[in-house]
Amino acid sequence: MDKLRAMHTFVNIVEGGSLTAAADLLGTSAPGVVRTLAALEAELGVRLLNRTTRRMSLTDAGREYYERCKRVLAEVEEAEAALSARRAVPKGRLRVTASVMFGRLRVAPIVAQFLAAQPAVEVELLLLDRVVDLVEEGIDAGVRIGYLAESSLVAVHVGETRRVVCAAPAYLKKAGAPKVPRDLAQHRCIGFSGLSAGEWSFGKHSRERVQIGAVLTTNQVDAALDACVRGVGCAQFLAYQVQALLDAGRLKRVLQDHEPAALPIHVVYPYARLLSSNVRAFVDFAVPRLRRA
Repeated sequence: MDKLRAMHTFVNIVEGGSLTAAADLLGTSAPGVVRTLAALEAELGVRLLNRTTRRMSLTDAGREYYERCKRVLAEVEEAEAALSARRAVPKGRLRVTASVMFGRLRVAPIVAQFLAAQPAVEVELLLLDRVVDLVEEGIDAGVRIGYLAESSLVAVHVGETRRVVCAAPAYLKKAGAPKVPRDLAQHRCIGFSGLSAGEWSFGKHSRERVQIGAVLTTNQVDAALDACVRGVGCAQFLAYQVQALLDAGRLKRVLQDHEPAALPIHVVYPYARLLSSNVRAFVDFAVPRLRRA
């Protein structure tokens, strides 16, 4: 027998309240519904419905089977809808968020490539140095750095970064390089409030915390980077923020043996049983590129 068709018929009998109502819902005859139900009960070896001339009620087995049938049919419908969504051409608006500098360096180029591949999509890229509530603020997807709180978001790991302490070669030549974190008490330091202005963490589990006396504190990473390059003092950044300056020799990394554990980077999006073609296309496009980057 066609088990899925029989399950669909059974669910319609229960929800329609009668064999006749189920026949109307299914566009078939009442005798056909009766035959399907009888064949299903025979196949299962249990009675699903108690029927009299006046009323119909579920047996205990029928009640359990009804709930399971609904779940199975919903899964089948979702699977078919998901395949349809994959075939659908992404179009319309997509809202994506990331932190300011990571977004500028890593996410914006991928968005530009995505737009070239999906000309019917319009992206609004929001670069913000705060944790955005994707659901409350109507954001479709985001890139987050750091450990994630428990939430209903789906998270796809794409990489990691870590906190690093750097200084300009000229500053280190004059002041000497710190050997252990507590040496920073004798150094001029730059505080970046977007990371941690007055207290820096060290060690595998970030258990060693050092209070620094900042000669400059700023909420803009570009200003902190510029001051560090100019030799104002030592500063702590995320590795991706200083990689180009390290590669160019304009900054040097210190206290590497004391750096805290790496922070994960995830692409996140709100959980949905059926993901829109826009979000699915962006996640499929962005994840491998962010992992390579």
